[in-house]
Amino acid sequence: MSRLQIAVVGLTIALNALDGFDILSISFASPGIATEWGIDRGALGIVLSMELIGMAIGSIVLGGVADKIGRRPTILGCLAVMSFGMLMATTVTGLVDLSIWRVVTGLGIGGMLAAINAVAAEFSSTRRRHLSVSLMSIGYPVGAVVGGIVAAWLLQSNDWRSVFYFGAGITATLIPITYFLMPESVHWLARKQPSGALAKINRAMTRMGHATISALPTLSADARQRSISDIFGPGLVVITSLVAVAYFFHITTFYFILKWVPKIVADFGFAASSAAGVLVWTNVGGATGGAVLGFLTLRFGVKGLTISVMLLSTVMVALFGQTPPDLQRLSMICAAAGFFTNAAIVGMYAIFAQVFPTHVRASGTGFAVGVGRGGSVLAPIIAGFLFEGGYPLATVALMMSMGSLVAAGVLSFLKLETDQPVAQRPERHVSTTPIPAPGRS
Repeated sequence: MSRLQIAVVGLTIALNALDGFDILSISFASPGIATEWGIDRGALGIVLSMELIGMAIGSIVLGGVADKIGRRPTILGCLAVMSFGMLMATTVTGLVDLSIWRVVTGLGIGGMLAAINAVAAEFSSTRRRHLSVSLMSIGYPVGAVVGGIVAAWLLQSNDWRSVFYFGAGITATLIPITYFLMPESVHWLARKQPSGALAKINRAMTRMGHATISALPTLSADARQRSISDIFGPGLVVITSLVAVAYFFHITTFYFILKWVPKIVADFGFAASSAAGVLVWTNVGGATGGAVLGFLTLRFGVKGLTISVMLLSTVMVALFGQTPPDLQRLSMICAAAGFFTNAAIVGMYAIFAQVFPTHVRASGTGFAVGVGRGGSVLAPIIAGFLFEGGYPLATVALMMSMGSLVAAGVLSFLKLETDQPVAQRPERHVSTTPIPAPGRS
C-alpha cells in the first residue's frame, strides 16, 4: 500500500471518530441542557434518541447515494450537513428545534459511515483489507474517549453550546482535508464509468504510485443493469438479511453497556466523575479490541473471529451484572466488555466490506447499519423498562447480553465465498485486465 492509500485509511479513522465524539459529547452536554431549560429525564431522553434516528435514516438512504454518485462527493456532502447541524444546535431555544438539528446531524453521520466503510475497503490491498476496515471502525471508541475528555474540559468554563461549537469546527476542518487528500475510489470509477472516468482513474493511480491504464474494462450488459436495489435481489437478499439481523441484535448488547454504565455506576454511590471514568475505560477497551481483531484477520477468518468475540461479549456483559460495587473491578470488567463488544462491531464492518460487491457496498453497509441503529435506540429503552419492572442488575445484564448470543447464532448461517485468512490463501498473480487493484497483496 502506498502512502496515499495509508493516509486515506487514516482519514476514515478520523471521520469515524466524529461519530464517537458526537455520541458521547451530547451525553456530557445533556445535564447543562436539562438545567437551563428545566426539562425532565423523559423529555431529554427523546432528544438523545433523535440523532440515532437520523443516523438510521442517513445510513439507509445516503448509503445508496454513495453507490450512485460516488464515495467522495457523498462524504463531502455529509460533512457539510454534520457541521451545519452541529452549528445550528448552538442557536436553539427549545427541545423541538434542538431535536430537528440533532436529526440533521445524524443524517450526515449515517451517510458518512456507509461511505467510509467502502472507502477503507477499496483503498486497501487485498491482504490489508480486513485490517484497514477494522482500523477505520475503531475510530468510534477513539472519538468517544477524546470527545469525552474535550467535552469535560470545555464544560469546566463554558456552557453546553461549546461542545457543539467544537464539533462543528472539527467537522468543518475535515472538509478541505478530505477534498484534497481523498480521490474517488478506483473501484467505483471502474464499475460506474462516469464521464472522464479514465482520466480520474489514471490521476488516482498516479497519486498512489501505481501504473496507469490505457482503457476502461469492458462491462457486460448485465453489469450495466445492476443497481443499488440488488441488495434485495435473489443473489444478495439472504446475505443482506443475515448481516442486518446479526448487527441489530449485537448492537442492542453494545448500546446497553454504552448507555447504562454511567447511571449504574452512579447508582452504586460513586461520584458522576467516577462513573464517566468507567465509561472511558469501556471505550478504551473497545478501541483496543477493534485493533486486535483487525490484526488477527491477517491470520484467522473474519467470520469465525466475529462469532467468537460475540460469544465472549455475552459472557462479559452478563458478568458485568454480577460485579460488586468496586470501582476498580467495574472499570476492568467494563473495559473487557468494551473490548469484545466493539471487536464484534469491527468484525461486522469487515464482513460488510467482503460480502457486498462494489456497486452496492455502501448501500448494503448503510442498510445493515441503519437497521442496527434501530437496536441502538431500543437497547436503552428496553433496559430501562426492565429496571422499572423491578428486575435486578444481574438479571437485566443477562437478558441484554443475549443480543450478542443471538447475533452469533444468526451469523453462523452466513456463507462467505471464503473465510480463509488472506495470509493463507493461494498466491495471486498479477492480473492482465485493464484495471489493476490499488495495491498488491
